[in-house]
Amino acid sequence: MAEAEPVPVSVQLGEKRSCPEDEEEDTPSKKPKVESDHKNGGPPHQDEEEEPEGETNDGEEDGETFADMMKHGLTELDVGILKYVSDHEGFSGILKERYSDFVVNEINKEGKILHLDDLSIPAEAAEEVPEAQSQPEESDVLTEEQKKQLGELQHFKNKEDNVSIEVMDDTKEKRTLLHKAIKTQFAGLETKTEEKEGRKFIVAYHAAGKKALAEVKATAAPRKHFWPKNRGSFCHFVLYKENKDTMDAINVLSKFLRLRPNMFSYMGTKDKRAITVQEIAVLKITAERLAHLNKCLINLKLGNFCYKNHPLKLGELQGNHFTVVIRNISGTDEQVAQAMTSLRQTGFINYYGMQRFGTTAVPTQQVGRAILKDNWKEVVDLILKPRPGAEKEFLVRCREEWAKTQDPEAALKKLPNKRCVEGQLLRGLSMYGKKNIVTAFGLIPRNNRLMYIHSYQSVVWNTMVSRRIEAFGLKAVEGDLVLKGTTAHVLSAEEAESRSIHDIVMPLPGFDVIYPSHHVGKGYRELLSADGLDIDNMRHKVKDYSLAGAYRRIIIRPSDVSWEVIKYDDPRISLVHSDFEKLENKPAPVFNKEGKYRALRMEFSLPPSTYATMAIREVLKLDTSIKKQTQLNTTWFN
Repeated sequence: MAEAEPVPVSVQLGEKRSCPEDEEEDTPSKKPKVESDHKNGGPPHQDEEEEPEGETNDGEEDGETFADMMKHGLTELDVGILKYVSDHEGFSGILKERYSDFVVNEINKEGKILHLDDLSIPAEAAEEVPEAQSQPEESDVLTEEQKKQLGELQHFKNKEDNVSIEVMDDTKEKRTLLHKAIKTQFAGLETKTEEKEGRKFIVAYHAAGKKALAEVKATAAPRKHFWPKNRGSFCHFVLYKENKDTMDAINVLSKFLRLRPNMFSYMGTKDKRAITVQEIAVLKITAERLAHLNKCLINLKLGNFCYKNHPLKLGELQGNHFTVVIRNISGTDEQVAQAMTSLRQTGFINYYGMQRFGTTAVPTQQVGRAILKDNWKEVVDLILKPRPGAEKEFLVRCREEWAKTQDPEAALKKLPNKRCVEGQLLRGLSMYGKKNIVTAFGLIPRNNRLMYIHSYQSVVWNTMVSRRIEAFGLKAVEGDLVLKGTTAHVLSAEEAESRSIHDIVMPLPGFDVIYPSHHVGKGYRELLSADGLDIDNMRHKVKDYSLAGAYRRIIIRPSDVSWEVIKYDDPRISLVHSDFEKLENKPAPVFNKEGKYRALRMEFSLPPSTYATMAIREVLKLDTSIKKQTQLNTTWFN
């Protein structure tokens, strides 16, 4: 497989992922030149797990069930990940035993590593309140008993219940003050005025309660509030989250604030099983209102508030800074030093990581290939057919129903959640019929649809880069491609002499790229031809599925690389001092020089569109596929 036989890492049983993805999500357009340019036709930059299908598990299955599912999963060999660039000896360890073993701090467009280190509200948040809107102190209008009841409601102790407060002095001003007091002091609660038997009540209910949401749509437009003219329209803040992905976090904030999720903007999505810190912007919501959420949010904290006149855009960030702990390592201090020195000096092959290709027996790239071949019956079959391996029971029933009846409505009834990809496709087939699959498939969100074809591009890229490294090693050669501005240029023999491997790019297949002129470049045509595709005709009948292509550097050298080997006794303790722990003045972890366990704590920064998984693979010489790691776990824990 590779020059050095890998000594893979072990991971915790039941994990859905061995590592999070390490790229920024992006929405591509059709005229790319460089993959790091977020306006490209190559795969979108993503941090989050790229699994469009509803068959993904939530890490809830026990180890035996998960291991059974992974018997049918992919290995690195299946997606073209074959080579290493260093010659040090690999070693084993436990990766992501705790989610706190993987910390990601966003690097903003100014090059600053973001941290949550300030929970205060900026001074301008309280300025310029018109005198006409001044009211008595809000805290004076609620009794201690009412505050207690509201607090219990806010903290989910009875979120399907409500708290009714009778308005004794029934004036519009008094009712307004009560509404404001409840919503300001108890973030996540909403209020309405009700009349019962001639008496008026302010009824408070939890915005996240199912009954409440049935009465008040979560997508309701935000109310208009006074907003000073000299204050930026967008409140920017740092979001710190633990064990929750970016979209889940934004959906929580949306419910609490009664906003549409698209009112929030960000520069990249971050994975679930990790501690992550990133910048978020929201339109015309005060820092004060956001700060109040800290009282009731779980595993989320908001801070470092400021007002600006612009939102954030996907792909604007410079990269991400990673702090990774590999526990119970077997490597000697010398092996660790060799591995980390190689990472710092040479880098790693910029493969697309295993997360890009799904976890089940039907890889996403197979669906992508069928789309590109315009074989829509195969697309439906791949997504909906029964498959080997463990799945949630409702998905098994849905697939069985589809296989038996080919009836989209009958299969759809087997799904409690219609928002998964299977549900969206079945709904489309139900609405438009099985003769209009392209239209039906269009009901799946665009990014999910594109992810399939980008997954196919990624397999091609991985495979051809492995061939390039096999053929020519780590030196630039005649026929290689480099970028001049945003345009690719083929190197002559003379030019190759003055170029480094770090300058070399390889194309993702598309209609707007050129290919290396040496024999590896010709391999693209052979590979696509074997898959039934014409490399000279990458435009599709459906414009969305026309591939412009992009260029991607084949070797990435991380910056800010540092490491230390630490010893510890208790596997339950965190080995990283998080931003939130620092804010809470909690002590940093103390390491025992005589501890019975050893761990490698490494830090490095990566540009967008690169996978930290692949950097870790290079250090440990591991196979990062869940299938392989699950097999190792069976040995490790038994």
